[in-house]
Amino acid sequence: MEIDRTEVVAEVAAAFADYERALVDGDADRICAYFWDSGRTVRFGLADHQYGLDEQRKWRAAQPPLPAGRRLVDPVVTTFGTDLAVVTTRFGYADADATGRQTQTWVRLPVGWRIVTAHVSVPQCQGQEIS
Repeated sequence: MEIDRTEVVAEVAAAFADYERALVDGDADRICAYFWDSGRTVRFGLADHQYGLDEQRKWRAAQPPLPAGRRLVDPVVTTFGTDLAVVTTRFGYADADATGRQTQTWVRLPVGWRIVTAHVSVPQCQGQEIS
């Protein structure tokens, strides 16, 4: 299996960048379009969770926009063969020191690259030294 084929990394990076634009724009329909349309799709958020795309659509429709100034820190795209990728990044906002964490598993499906599972978190120990 080839890890990080240049063209596959580029495809996933482009899909992730468009997903991120949709997130910053607050475009719930475009955000959800990047998720696998399945009851098996799982997303764990900061204080929420959705099992299946239908739950996520309902949750997204009720969410306020993100705070201004979202920035990504050290995004990494790792691909496995031609049809599986993991994207990890830290994120923050202009008015906060906090850095959240985001992980997505992407799969190439007949309709294109889709997120099949996602996890967003903010460590409880922010501002504390970790040993």
